[in-house]
Amino acid sequence: MTEALTTRDRIIRAAATLLADGGRDAVSTRAVSAAAGVQAPTIYRGFGDMQGQLDEVASYGFATYLKAKTERELAEDPVEDLRAGWDLHVGFGVANPAFYTLMYGEARPNTAPAAVRAQEILHSLVSRVAAAGRLLVSVERAAQMIHSAGSGVTLTLIATKPADRDPELSPRVREAILTSITTDAPSAIGGAGAASHAIALKASLPGTDTGLTEAEQGLLTQWLDQIAQA
Repeated sequence: MTEALTTRDRIIRAAATLLADGGRDAVSTRAVSAAAGVQAPTIYRGFGDMQGQLDEVASYGFATYLKAKTERELAEDPVEDLRAGWDLHVGFGVANPAFYTLMYGEARPNTAPAAVRAQEILHSLVSRVAAAGRLLVSVERAAQMIHSAGSGVTLTLIATKPADRDPELSPRVREAILTSITTDAPSAIGGAGAASHAIALKASLPGTDTGLTEAEQGLLTQWLDQIAQA
């Protein structure tokens, strides 16, 4: 068992080195086999196909980034956590373009473990803002807006020569998104404030013993969604 794990790790590390040095085109079965000192069938048995191997390589490359996101001490202001998370995301992508492009550069549903975990972390950060009554749109929409804008900015910076990069691009887009989805303080009841409170209540339901049945909680969630969208 230990030998199998060691072989798998050696394959992932070899593929990661090839990716960082030569980009995705450098990560071929033949090249990985030679670099890891294994036969091609070993790779297919361990990862199924090249996409499975690339997903594992991307997760390996994102390990440091995810560790930094999960171990970072949360700020008292949940919106500041979104800012810090954005900066960490963009910074990692610009510093590790091969890994980032592998993860986010293709128009396909991304089910790589690292991508899924990153989305979970973003969802939890946005949920904190919602629970504080400071989110103006649903958690799902806010997370999608942040992810779309953040990955777009990162890919744009990666595609731009370092000397030509606008240092204000990322912070300006970040602030534009945060301004459109958050408020400085919890809104008052009524009008737009009702939507913020509905979003906050929905965000707090998963960790609350409401005493409601599953059907009742589902109905309450639908009502809260209607108020939030109105």
